[in-house]
Amino acid sequence: MRFYPMRGPDWHANGISDAGAVLACPANRMAPAFRRLSSFVIQQLYLDLGTPPPATFDNFIVGPNREVAQTLAGLPAELSAGLARDRGIYLWGTAGSGRTHLMEALVHAVGPSARYLRPNSPLAAFMFDDSSTVYCVDDCDNLSPNQQIAAFNLFNETRARPHCAFVAAGSQPPVDMPLREDLRTRLGWGLVFHIVGLDDDGKKQALQNAARERGLQLAADVPAYLLTHFQRDMSSLMALLDRLDRFSMEQKRAVTLPLLRQMLTHTDAAAPDGKN
Repeated sequence: MRFYPMRGPDWHANGISDAGAVLACPANRMAPAFRRLSSFVIQQLYLDLGTPPPATFDNFIVGPNREVAQTLAGLPAELSAGLARDRGIYLWGTAGSGRTHLMEALVHAVGPSARYLRPNSPLAAFMFDDSSTVYCVDDCDNLSPNQQIAAFNLFNETRARPHCAFVAAGSQPPVDMPLREDLRTRLGWGLVFHIVGLDDDGKKQALQNAARERGLQLAADVPAYLLTHFQRDMSSLMALLDRLDRFSMEQKRAVTLPLLRQMLTHTDAAAPDGKN
């Protein structure tokens, strides 16, 4: 359930009707600054409440990807028991297919001993550390030459330790990846899963579930409208849902199709030259 900040008491309720007299009082000369501070605090509250929930295996819409979801979900327990047979795993799929969600869900399940790496991670983060057991390297397509060398070494380090795993992801199968030959070959040594994007029904379900986790109740016609009027990949749809979540809190209104259209009009009006 969504709760909204309550408005403060009305001055008239306290027997005060002359705003000028109030501001003339020394104690109230800080009123403008206080209002600015209050506005800032409320905006921060909106941002905090609008933080998307973490990616987990529970909130992943499986669709045709049940095998890979089960494999990754069971990996932490298998590593702890020393029973993991496949400790090198590669996921590939288009943007918004769910591969990043699965990587983040694995990191969330493993906890502090997992490390999530991307092309914007510092090179030092690719160094092996005995305190880390699971290394997830996302967006391998865009690794720098030095990061590719570091990822290759990291793969070898984890492979040599039965309690460690190396999970990577990219937009193409290993054989087609524009990477160093040695790293490209290593990525294809273990399990390789093609992550298939959701169909329209799956995307609608994912949007409804994501909204529910944020405390939102989407009107039935909102998901269908989003799918027919905007980019259809899940990354873009979730980003739009986050915007809609924040706008709903600011307006203190339920998420309906009229509210969505109002948000889009508001965005267009705020953009330079009236363009979004």
